[in-house]
Amino acid sequence: MKDIKPVVDSVRPVVIAGPCSAETETQVMETARQLAAIGIRIFRAGLWKPRTKPGCFEGVGREGLPWMRRVKEEFGMLTATEVATRAHVLDALDAGIDILWIGARTSANPFAVQEIADTIAESGREVAVLVKNPVNPDLELWIGALERLYNAGVRRLGVIHRGFSEYGHHIYRNMPEWRIPIELRRRYPALQIICDPSHIGGRRELIAPLSQQSLTIGFDGLIVETHCQPDKAWSDAAQQITPAALGLILDSLVMPVENTSTESLSALRCQIDNIDNELLELLGKRMEVSRQIGRFKKEHNMPVVQASRYDDIMKDRCRMAEQLDMSGEFMARVLTAIHEESVRQQVEIQKLKQ
Repeated sequence: MKDIKPVVDSVRPVVIAGPCSAETETQVMETARQLAAIGIRIFRAGLWKPRTKPGCFEGVGREGLPWMRRVKEEFGMLTATEVATRAHVLDALDAGIDILWIGARTSANPFAVQEIADTIAESGREVAVLVKNPVNPDLELWIGALERLYNAGVRRLGVIHRGFSEYGHHIYRNMPEWRIPIELRRRYPALQIICDPSHIGGRRELIAPLSQQSLTIGFDGLIVETHCQPDKAWSDAAQQITPAALGLILDSLVMPVENTSTESLSALRCQIDNIDNELLELLGKRMEVSRQIGRFKKEHNMPVVQASRYDDIMKDRCRMAEQLDMSGEFMARVLTAIHEESVRQQVEIQKLKQ
């Protein structure tokens, strides 16, 4: 995917805004009018809404396409909507929708993504496509969806990071797992990454901090659910804000300066490189000790894994990490990876003949 083009122009941050669902023509036009007044150039609205359970509002469907056309004609805005089937794509293209996005449930289904990609290719029309991350934290599945579209000839291609589903109650509706979109950026630097703070947070008060965090990380823009009367929204009311609130958030955001000289960072980066080298040497020494332990366990017919000691180590090291201003969760992930490699090395020792 070497010749990917921006979904929208290079203005940063890209801002896409509009209601979770197109509900009525009046609601769509009033929300668009208020968004246009604060300078928003791309209007989003869901027409087909994949809901978790039947009986919920699943969108107005094709009925809303003329409303989107009116938004383009009267306010000069680009329009964007979600598609999940061949029929959705064809209807959206016929109505002149500028940007299609593929939702998290659909991007997790290779057959559905391929159908969308084939439909776009068969139509012979050029359209921009944004792919939301799959509901589960699977980077390769996300990339696979992008590759299907790319192979079908889509070049104006980008992604939306909306967080990942996780069982139980958490501060976020969908966990950010920032490391996954960061790795995607490392692999495909030209790919535009748009953050969806509405779906990550699930609550309107989290939109501002999540927006700032994503821009600080280096994302290219935001897609924010915005409604003229959010408390009366037919879907996801708690995570929608008014256009006026969006304007205040955008005014408060601080964009990283891209053309600042990094000469002053060179010495610090050199320190990081040296410390990384020291860490690798220490890890090598630790694994050598693990191999010695493995040989001892083999000689004395002991099991490789001793759960009680591992649990004690995990609690102690995480507590120490927090005292050093590091996240205990981060240290748990590091220790888990180190332990898995230590076990692997000891298992290899067990396989060796006497």
